[in-house]
Amino acid sequence: MRRSPDRGVCLALRPGHEDTLCIHSQGRGGDSMTLKLVLFVCVLAFCLSPLTAQQRGQYMPGQYGLNAGVLPSPGFTYIDMNVNYDSTRLNGPNGNATPVTGSYNVWAIENIFYYVPSFKVAGGNLGFMVAFPTLANGDLALPTYGANAGGMGLADTWLQPFTIGWHLKRADITVADALWIPTGRYTPGSSTNVGYGYFGNHFTTGSTVYLTKNKGTSANLFTDWEVHSNKNGTNITPGQAFSDEWGVGQVLPLKKNFSQLLQLGGVGYDQWQVTANSGLDKNAPFYSVHAAGLQINYILPPKNFSMFFKYYWQYKAYNTSLGNTLTFGFAWTLPDPKPKPPKP
Repeated sequence: MRRSPDRGVCLALRPGHEDTLCIHSQGRGGDSMTLKLVLFVCVLAFCLSPLTAQQRGQYMPGQYGLNAGVLPSPGFTYIDMNVNYDSTRLNGPNGNATPVTGSYNVWAIENIFYYVPSFKVAGGNLGFMVAFPTLANGDLALPTYGANAGGMGLADTWLQPFTIGWHLKRADITVADALWIPTGRYTPGSSTNVGYGYFGNHFTTGSTVYLTKNKGTSANLFTDWEVHSNKNGTNITPGQAFSDEWGVGQVLPLKKNFSQLLQLGGVGYDQWQVTANSGLDKNAPFYSVHAAGLQINYILPPKNFSMFFKYYWQYKAYNTSLGNTLTFGFAWTLPDPKPKPPKP
């Protein structure tokens, strides 16, 4: 709040933005009391209106966890991944809760396609992946409380033209580079956005280290470093972000012939903004979020099929929402070439 040159009072409607409401006072006494009352009502209305948090990274954590370094087998793989994020708390720059009304709940339904040829390069398998179409029921980029944001729509596209994966004796490792393409609906300042409105480049790594000879126990780590372009229709370039996902898991055979497996483990993720925004939001405080949870996989090796379920509790967040992440779906691989039948 600041005093204007003509003795009026100007109230900033949105912190860090230039939008203001100016109220002019021409006298004292009753006019002064009226001014104070109007200001009180404006402040109250602002506090109870839908609130938004700092823009988060493009990558939505909670998608890897166990088997983070395992590239699908040669052939065509389809992954159905459903991610739900739910929050009723918005944290400020110091990690303390700030007043919000309502909740923020968003679903992302991802269709992921992999192709892994049978030949090798530098001792590893190449992989090509695209996540499209992805449907979402709200704004994935900017958590919005107390309002219905977006409705169902087509979200952005993840195109991963380069992946290489190594299957080592006691580890699986992948390195990849992906392009985030803003195919989702986006208009600056709109409450119906589904996409982010800007390109991104994502350099990712994945590693699964087998702690036992039979590869039943594993430690896993996935990382993603993302760099962004200018946001459409603005002078803002969101700061770079770094995400990691980790997990420790154990495989349990449900049948003696290992035709059915159960994999259980503890998982978690972290995401940080690592460079400042540029443009209008250059002074915005950095965001970060941290979560831990559980994962369960049901695997049918002879069918090249698996199902997964993960749930994460966010235990710490700065300048962004604090909530829970639910992820579930299945993966199926059509081998190419087809494996030869065992000799009689």
